[in-house]
Amino acid sequence: MNARGALGRYGEDVAAALLQSMGMTILCRNWRCVAGELDIVARDGDALVVCEVKTRRSMSHGSPAEAVGPRKMQRLRALALHWLDEAEIYIPTVRFDVVGVILPRTGAPIVSYLRGVE
Repeated sequence: MNARGALGRYGEDVAAALLQSMGMTILCRNWRCVAGELDIVARDGDALVVCEVKTRRSMSHGSPAEAVGPRKMQRLRALALHWLDEAEIYIPTVRFDVVGVILPRTGAPIVSYLRGVE
């Protein structure tokens, strides 16, 4: 795995731990289909949570969450429908969350969590 892949994997591990600490159940990670990838799919009570994880080394190009714009949200919605179809389950509420992780060269990671991103 290259350095960029390792950084992304680390951020996803941090995000998964955060979601679990909030009482969510991780259903899958890094789910892929021909249309793209979902970082984390979780269950939060009666809601399905599709969580996009963005990890950066610094804020020099903006916050990680700023990388999740309207185009990315449109893609996540389509991927969520694919996931639900493949999983063959019905969950009436789907929510999109974003976890941003900044991993500076020294010190602890800085984690931000946005719930219900539209």
